[in-house]
Amino acid sequence: MSFNKITIVGYLGRDPELRYTAQGTAVCKMSIATTEKRKNVAGQTEEHTTWFRVTAWGRQAELSNEYLTKGRQVYIEGRLRLEEYTDREGNVRFSPEVNATDVQFLGQRTDAAEKSTVTTDRNSQTKQEEAALEPEAPPVKAPGRAKNRAPQKELVSIEEDDIPF
Repeated sequence: MSFNKITIVGYLGRDPELRYTAQGTAVCKMSIATTEKRKNVAGQTEEHTTWFRVTAWGRQAELSNEYLTKGRQVYIEGRLRLEEYTDREGNVRFSPEVNATDVQFLGQRTDAAEKSTVTTDRNSQTKQEEAALEPEAPPVKAPGRAKNRAPQKELVSIEEDDIPF
């Protein structure tokens, strides 16, 4: 048995790039930086930054493109692959590339996310006001299990969530 899994908590180095395959599948490419502090032989603290190229697919790709921006902190789980390339000076280099299986947004929301939050809050407030005008119907209890019952909607403010989806 073999196992290839990496967990990264880092910051986006640039805005994500969203593209679509010929089949219509969303692909989002991101550049994530992780930094660790170490002491050198002289006892001075040094920072070592590692850059990862991350690719997210499908709905995760679309959400990443919508909510993530440069400088935003993100949690990534995925499979690691090292790609070899030759730089401009002719040196052989390795680039860690991650195929993301899980993307979670961390840290503070950006201005763009706050703008969409305000719009969504206004829409939910309007729906709440409309619901307040209509009399509430008592719940109907059916014998046995109700298979075709529509799920009940619960109004929740997006600002209360830690994650925007």
